[in-house]
Amino acid sequence: METEKHSTTTATATGPALLLDAPRTQEAFGAAKNSLKVYGALGALALLAIAALSAGGHTVNTFMWVRAVLLPLIAVLVHRLTAAASRGSRRAFERVSAVAVIMPIAIIGVDLIPGVCPPWYAVTQAVCMVPVIRVAFITRGSALRAVFPKPH
Repeated sequence: METEKHSTTTATATGPALLLDAPRTQEAFGAAKNSLKVYGALGALALLAIAALSAGGHTVNTFMWVRAVLLPLIAVLVHRLTAAASRGSRRAFERVSAVAVIMPIAIIGVDLIPGVCPPWYAVTQAVCMVPVIRVAFITRGSALRAVFPKPH
């Protein structure tokens, strides 16, 4: 994971020394990190629900267990990447930006395959993806695009 600080400076002497340190940029990263914390909490609640159902004698398939365990772990990893991006890592930013788009599509898409999981579980997973979708919008917002413009 890249931890070197990004050195994009503003063109004017009146602007902040680093776009990365601009309040708008740090607010965007703060919102993204908070969204990922919410996603992690929702994922943990989904795991607890699976455990409670299993303990209560309800059928819980392997897919549901694996997904329920992995998603909170992924939340931690993506949060760490977002923290690295907030310190200037372009590589971490690009990864977070890509994961925030791909993950909800993959999670919801797989859940829509008939027979993979019960409808209530698919709804639970879709709700867990709402904060990740927010991160996708945040990483494509003007505040962060200014810090990490696409290379030409």
